[in-house]
Amino acid sequence: MFGLDPQSIADRVKVSGQSPRLPTLGESVLRGMIGFTLVSLGGFAPWVLAGRWFYRNAGEVGLYATCAIVFIGLSGLLLHRLIIGPGSLVRFYKIFSLAFVAYSIAWTIGWMTLRGVAGSIVGSLAGMAVMGAILSHGFAARGAAWKIIAALFVANAAGYFVGEWAHNAVLALKEGNALGLVLERSTRAPLSKAAWGLFYGLGFGAGIGFALYVCQAEARRLVMAAR
Repeated sequence: MFGLDPQSIADRVKVSGQSPRLPTLGESVLRGMIGFTLVSLGGFAPWVLAGRWFYRNAGEVGLYATCAIVFIGLSGLLLHRLIIGPGSLVRFYKIFSLAFVAYSIAWTIGWMTLRGVAGSIVGSLAGMAVMGAILSHGFAARGAAWKIIAALFVANAAGYFVGEWAHNAVLALKEGNALGLVLERSTRAPLSKAAWGLFYGLGFGAGIGFALYVCQAEARRLVMAAR
């Protein structure tokens, strides 16, 4: 379906006649963090810039759906090079769109059902389980599924909750505080939301970079053996 099994990746590299550089684990995680942080800031933009309008006219689900569309649209442009070989852009969009939509639906159901910390944790766990299963299946790396799901969950939860803490910390700045004096009330809300997007992107991006690196372990072996 995706052409992302190890042999297909190795065959495309061979046919292309190119010798792509295979990123290390550290490089994959760093690319994931930088790329998905930019994606996240864009994905949070509808909430940051027009949150009130969405809540009044499209509701909470409408806002989440719009944010998910932006996340997916930007992700391919900034993260597709995490996939080895030519044709990575289209293939990244195919598998990541499916994985991210499934995650978004699972997270939204968990959050709207339980709310609060419990809703966030259950939503994240369900969402990461679905995303990890799709990625491991799509790359034919089923043996690494639990490792991928665990890494995605830890990274996603860390980014989400650190981001939530940063969001609340900015909102709680007192006017007597030096920084609080600089930040007017009107600027605190968008800045706090952007801070949440920043840390969410850093955390989740690290998990995505790690997951895609692990998914392609066998593909890397085949590519290196063919050199």
